[in-house]
Amino acid sequence: MSVAASPALPLGDHLCENGFECVEILPSTNDAHGGVIVDLKDPMDPEIFASLLKSSLLQWKKQRKDGVWIKLPIELVNLVEIAIKEGFWYHHAEPNYVMLVYWIPKTGCTIPPNASHRVRIAAIVLNDKKEMLVVKEKRGKFHGIGVWKPPTGVVDAGEEIFEAAIREVKEETGIDTEFLEVLGFRQEHNIFFGKSDLTFLCMLHPLSFDIKRQELEIEAAQWMPFEEYAAQPFNQKHESFKYTIELCIAKMERVYTGLCPRPVSSFFSKDLSYVYLNTKDLDKSS
Repeated sequence: MSVAASPALPLGDHLCENGFECVEILPSTNDAHGGVIVDLKDPMDPEIFASLLKSSLLQWKKQRKDGVWIKLPIELVNLVEIAIKEGFWYHHAEPNYVMLVYWIPKTGCTIPPNASHRVRIAAIVLNDKKEMLVVKEKRGKFHGIGVWKPPTGVVDAGEEIFEAAIREVKEETGIDTEFLEVLGFRQEHNIFFGKSDLTFLCMLHPLSFDIKRQELEIEAAQWMPFEEYAAQPFNQKHESFKYTIELCIAKMERVYTGLCPRPVSSFFSKDLSYVYLNTKDLDKSS
């Protein structure tokens, strides 16, 4: 559920009832779901904030508002405790702000929870010699166990899956690639501070071949014969890695079609997004 906003009361305005009583409240905007968003940027005295917050909550209750979002930049962290004492709770935090929320009605809260998943990619890069681009990591759960694995990484905010795959391969190995398909994906729970992971297994075609490994995170990188990669004992013991091998074999034998990104427009946004689909079979049917 999004929290798109529309103007409510600009800073400095007062809410007047029946043309007589004027009540000063926090500057806010209406969201698309019957709530309000307070996005504070300027310094505010804690006592003034406490007074405005109390009067604002009273007015929003009279207006039958639902959720209240308060975005506090890191410079206003001294106001957090005041909001918590009024019944607000943490929703999420970013490097430069914390978001607090409050639910006014006595009915069940419908404020959407914080993001539940982290999106990751694993990049399968095979050259014409049926060699696979693999790395050994300097840190993380694969460090020190002698396993050669595909380049992997986290998709950045606002980054497309195919963009992340190309970027991660370049960062870890120096190899330029062309994105081909998403072969599949895996969901795992309680991976990163209680959050879930969605890992997209991507296939890419190499456009360069001279490896320049990333010194910070990568211990070694090489082009390894696919049969040698597949024969690693670790891959044979772990079912998800066995599936990766089977998918690669199916692709090399041309009996499997993955999902390709296709740009799409939206009524709700001027920016393009991407849908991943089996374009081969779709084009045949159209």
